Amino acid sequence: MSSTETNRCAVTVPNPDAAWVTITDICEPLDWKAIFGNDHPVEIDLGAGDGGFVANRAKTHPETNFLAVERLLGRARKIVKKAFRQNLPNLRVVRLESSYLMHYMIPVASVSIVHLMFPDPWPKRRHHERRVIQPDFVKSVATALRPGGEFRFTTDHSEYFQAALPVINAETGLKSGPLWDFSTDPHTEFQEEFLAEGRVINRARYLKP
Repeated sequence: MSSTETNRCAVTVPNPDAAWVTITDICEPLDWKAIFGNDHPVEIDLGAGDGGFVANRAKTHPETNFLAVERLLGRARKIVKKAFRQNLPNLRVVRLESSYLMHYMIPVASVSIVHLMFPDPWPKRRHHERRVIQPDFVKSVATALRPGGEFRFTTDHSEYFQAALPVINAETGLKSGPLWDFSTDPHTEFQEEFLAEGRVINRARYLKP
């Protein structure tokens, strides 16, 4: 990704022609009030894919603001279209890498829920360092969450799940909690595929005290 592309983020606005804006300083924390126009709670969906999950959440929770984070341009555009066509003023889309955004651009203690669903498991051992769940990432999640906020982690990859839990458990700013009621959660495109294949879905929920 070029430096020019890195500085570009997508946001959903009433005029679709103005959906892409330029961030002049990608080390500056986001201003939720400026982005959404209100002080409602904020949820973040990291690696939002085609946006099916986050768009459904935004539709059923109009009292909450949602930020979809997606690195791939084509997927980000799909989410923008969903938000515009479904008239979801509480959904915005940022095209950036998840770890970078969490580490540098999320205001401290400002997020109610961080969703991480079906991240790339990078199954080969030599690629494990590319996995998003690393100590610095987990600390950035804990820093971003409000007191009482949640980190919800979902994956179909059992080995990744078992390797990730000790990393998350080592973060003193988060405490393991009971699972949320996911029975009414909308399914992602990946989840539909995994369920059809009979895979086990692993979930973990952590709270910020």
